[in-house]
Amino acid sequence: MRADDFDLDVIDETDARHEQLVAALDRADLEQSIARLPHDLQAAATGVLVQGRTYSDVSQELGIRQPELVRAIHRARAIIVRRHAGPPEGDAA
Repeated sequence: MRADDFDLDVIDETDARHEQLVAALDRADLEQSIARLPHDLQAAATGVLVQGRTYSDVSQELGIRQPELVRAIHRARAIIVRRHAGPPEGDAA
């Protein structure tokens, strides 16, 4: 048995990479990216990614369960990373 078998905070490699890439953005780029997210993701992303508030605090404020907030943050990060990545390699855009 591994030490993290029961750790509920374990995230997969893709999520970890998205978290690092979003964290590396400067505040202005992050705020602009969040403003371009679908409306239902903006408050969650602002609370967690910009303001650095806890998942518990943000989920209570938004009136949603923490698992819903976690999914929203994962979606927001994925969208932000996709938009900052530009066209896939090999595209003649």
